[in-house]
Amino acid sequence: MTATELTTIPAVLPLTQQHVKLREALPADFPVILELLTRCGMHTSSLTPEGSTYWIADLNGVPGGCIGLEHGQGVSLIRSTAVLPDSRSQGLGRALVRSALTQASLRGDHTVYLFSQEAGDYWQRFGFVPTSGNELSAALSDAPQVKSGLCRGWIHEEQAWKLELVQQENAGQ
Repeated sequence: MTATELTTIPAVLPLTQQHVKLREALPADFPVILELLTRCGMHTSSLTPEGSTYWIADLNGVPGGCIGLEHGQGVSLIRSTAVLPDSRSQGLGRALVRSALTQASLRGDHTVYLFSQEAGDYWQRFGFVPTSGNELSAALSDAPQVKSGLCRGWIHEEQAWKLELVQQENAGQ
């Protein structure tokens, strides 16, 4: 599906009667991610598929949201979390966040960070706590969003959040 094929998702049926599919984005999906973020009023200038993993939430076969993880050494940065207005309040955001956190845990990450000025209450529901931009930028100095924030000077004004992941030793053995 191309960005021009994105349509409004009718929110007529309850989520239990709609088909939701989370899928890891392929390189060919990058224009769809850009379109989703643009339609949600989010910045895309530092967005890159390199060193990152993105997921798309399809609702009844139509992209309704996305999330990304920029990878560091034992840490990741959640970025570009967006759900189209007509697709909100149906669990897509929660499913995307849980997917990203699961992936971070499977990678062996001990901490996941993010920036959010306006959605702190949302992120606290997942266990995120406020932290400093300095801590985040030190932990993920090579992440594209961090590089952009340092270059443009906004990183120390933005609210940073972190979640310490619990790693289970010898899980499944």
